[in-house]
Amino acid sequence: MHVHRRSAERLRDLCCANRGTFIKVGQHLGALDYLLPEEYTSTLKVLHSRAPQSSMEEIVQVIREDFGKELSELFVLFEETPQGAASLAQVHKAVLHDGRTVAVKVQHPKVQRQSSKDILVMEVLLRGVHWLFPDFAFMWLVEEAKKNMPLELNFLNEGHNSEIVSKKLAHFTFLKVPMIHWDLSTKRVLTMEFAEGGQVNDREYMKTHGINVNEISENLGKMYSEMIFIHGFVHCDPHPGNVLVRKCQKSKKTEIILLDHGLYQVLQPDFRINYCQLWQALIHQDMSGVEHYSRKLGAGDLYPLFACVLTARSWAAINSGISSVPVTLSEDVEIRTNAAVYLPQINDLLNKVPRQMLLLLKTNDLLRGIETTLQTRASSSSFINMSRCCIRALARHKRSKIQSSRRRLQITLTESFNLWRLSMYELFLWLKGSLLGQGVSTLLAFLH
Repeated sequence: MHVHRRSAERLRDLCCANRGTFIKVGQHLGALDYLLPEEYTSTLKVLHSRAPQSSMEEIVQVIREDFGKELSELFVLFEETPQGAASLAQVHKAVLHDGRTVAVKVQHPKVQRQSSKDILVMEVLLRGVHWLFPDFAFMWLVEEAKKNMPLELNFLNEGHNSEIVSKKLAHFTFLKVPMIHWDLSTKRVLTMEFAEGGQVNDREYMKTHGINVNEISENLGKMYSEMIFIHGFVHCDPHPGNVLVRKCQKSKKTEIILLDHGLYQVLQPDFRINYCQLWQALIHQDMSGVEHYSRKLGAGDLYPLFACVLTARSWAAINSGISSVPVTLSEDVEIRTNAAVYLPQINDLLNKVPRQMLLLLKTNDLLRGIETTLQTRASSSSFINMSRCCIRALARHKRSKIQSSRRRLQITLTESFNLWRLSMYELFLWLKGSLLGQGVSTLLAFLH
């Protein structure tokens, strides 16, 4: 344990010293709860919120180079102390000449030039370590960095992603995606509407502002279920610094603010449908379905391990039904212990599954971390929301393959019936947990 902690701190210091790409990879490692010891993940998680900052002179220089103007020509006020610093950029609060308050995300000046060199250094180091220790097979991490880094370094891409997800999820009135100011945005500078709130894992903030923790957790689950199963367009960096919560001053309703849209995973239709089917099998304790769809997603004979990694549940809990068996401390300890024992097999699995799966696993872990902090992990509402989205996605997919109007109507009616049945089950659970339900249970027990 002491060796793990010391090594993790050295790795964190290495990431901070080299900045940029190294911090981004360190953040990714910090989300691998299913793979790394707790000493590593807890130590590396600080990289999400405590990344090194660029100086004000460097920030001004980037803005001057990209706009050909001085700071005072663009903004009436520009706060020198950043609201937050991340691996690739930092965010400053500013006021436009028309009085609107904005958030200005400015890329660290050297990260663009340095990123390709950093990835090359990492690749050489990982190949060397793999040669010395064959079980250490983390090349998939370099492949992901190579693919994603150019996308994350183009802030115009981030702006377009934010507009796409805002339109796709426009029916969620609780979701707030800050509006982009395109006239003040470039590949290295992104100016957006300023949105304030507390981090989604800050229970004290929620208590102070009268925000219902269960409502936040349920709405977050609704958002991500829709992104993954319905649209196949997934925000892949939901760490607490990118998900804020607040009470709207006008409506007094709780809102979730989704930030940092640089990293999205677009799921291919066949992959998305197989992933839907797999989660349906996991929720409904269909073990033959779990094996079948895990194999279709590339897990092969490692399908039991794949199911455990995906759900962060033990194989015994999966066999008993993850929607009915609560998560226990002993189960969490068992999973972490097994992660160390089965490290070579997990690495083999991560090298076998489609690349799309890697970012989904990272997203799952970050969301699970939030749920753990909010103490809403493995709640019935999250499984109901997932099931609802899976039913809709599978019905939509079937309709797209059918020409017959009669058959399409049958599919729609079956979908409506399954959604109604799910709503009835949700109502039953609500009644069971309500005072009325408790009163009926007490009366029945008395009569018995």
